[in-house]
Amino acid sequence: MMSEKVKEPIKASEMDPNFKYEISKMHGGEKLLRCFQCGTCTSDCPVAKFSETYRPRQIIRMAQLGLKERVLSSDTLWLCAACFTCTDRCPQDVEVASVIRVLRNLAAEKGFIPQVFKEQVASILESGYAYKIPDLRIKKRETLGLPPLPKGNSASIKKALHGVAFLKAIEKKGE
Repeated sequence: MMSEKVKEPIKASEMDPNFKYEISKMHGGEKLLRCFQCGTCTSDCPVAKFSETYRPRQIIRMAQLGLKERVLSSDTLWLCAACFTCTDRCPQDVEVASVIRVLRNLAAEKGFIPQVFKEQVASILESGYAYKIPDLRIKKRETLGLPPLPKGNSASIKKALHGVAFLKAIEKKGE
């Protein structure tokens, strides 16, 4: 039997009453305050169907309550597949996926980035590929007579990503 993770009670000191207004002034977060917590976003979400922890409605509520640190440091924030099903089905026209994108950007700026994404970015910057291609696969391609994989252009990627907050946050953590 799986044990449920005990959630810490919310303390008033955790709440930032201005956080929801900060988000609603950002591109993509303008409709945050329209949400009245009906749950349509979560009930239609394909990720929520297979996850015990991912609930778009809960993320939106934490943002509305001003639980800034709690929502930005949450790993579940990064589970959104950006399929926009939540946005398409919302009866209040809340752009849930866009609000989640805004929250992810804020999380990245504060350095709350899951390790898997840090590793993926490091690989892209090093090789131009999202994942390191094992030598065994390269040798297998040769034995099958397949052409070599194209070289990744990491210099071009670095140039394109220059000044991006996500990249800056990853570079800071690596120092």
